Amino acid sequence: MSPRTSTTSIAGTWRLGDLTVNRVGFGAMRLTGTAPFDRGVPCDRERSIGVLRRAIELGVNHIDTAAFYFSATRSANELINRALAPYPKDLVITTKVWPGRDSSGGWWWATPDQLRGQVEENLRQLGRDHLDVVNLRVPPSRRTGSIGEHFGALAELRDAGLIRHLGISNVTSEQLAEARAIAPVVCVQNPYGIGESSEDRALLRLCGELGLAFVAFFAIAGSGREAGPAARDSEAVYAVARAHGVSIAQVRLAWTLQQGPHVLAIPGTGDPDHLAQNMAAGTLRLSEEELARLSAPPNLFGPAAQA
Repeated sequence: MSPRTSTTSIAGTWRLGDLTVNRVGFGAMRLTGTAPFDRGVPCDRERSIGVLRRAIELGVNHIDTAAFYFSATRSANELINRALAPYPKDLVITTKVWPGRDSSGGWWWATPDQLRGQVEENLRQLGRDHLDVVNLRVPPSRRTGSIGEHFGALAELRDAGLIRHLGISNVTSEQLAEARAIAPVVCVQNPYGIGESSEDRALLRLCGELGLAFVAFFAIAGSGREAGPAARDSEAVYAVARAHGVSIAQVRLAWTLQQGPHVLAIPGTGDPDHLAQNMAAGTLRLSEEELARLSAPPNLFGPAAQA
């Protein structure tokens, strides 16, 4: 059995439109440093390139990135280009637009007319003539507002051949319905992991009913989001990890993947050892009892050393 069939593919596959991907993918946000953007120490360039190449060897054929994933000295898109071009034929690269960062690292949000510039920036950095999937990343301030004008602008870029498929990120079920009325949607990319709300669970189920991929990010970090996993975790997570002889991160990823065959995960890391652990999580099968225990309201304990 080759490495590409012995790891991520065991968790199964799903479709992003007409593109088939393994359900365990790779998120590029942490390739540039020890913390996202400019908040950490820059990663060694060759090490990051090595992590990307090893991810492909382990079976990853779905990479999530963005032009705004950069630090003072590293760009995730350019690292992907350097490490993997010419790209494997089965590799799907997903990116996202609407947020942007200027040369000093300051954040800004694009108008509908500015989305083409963001798409073209991703094309240049990745060295591609079209983007496989572009997610419209909705800002927190617009979680209850209309996304129609921005999504319509992306639909025009898809019609022009710059984009193959469209997705949406950080959205509600109402915004999914609005987007689908404008153009086909192949995925919803939202934060999801142990402890998510009933609203989040309902959207995940809806995507399954519609046959859409639900791409979970922050499956490991949980409420810690960009800062990473919190020092505190639930007793149940520790207990399940001990029972299987695996890490907390692997339990969290396995739980997320077992929420439905349409659920994808995109854990990211710049550490080759963590990469191997993340990819192996796709082979971890939790029992129905364990799944139920992990889904119950947590009884929070202290750090792992106290568990």
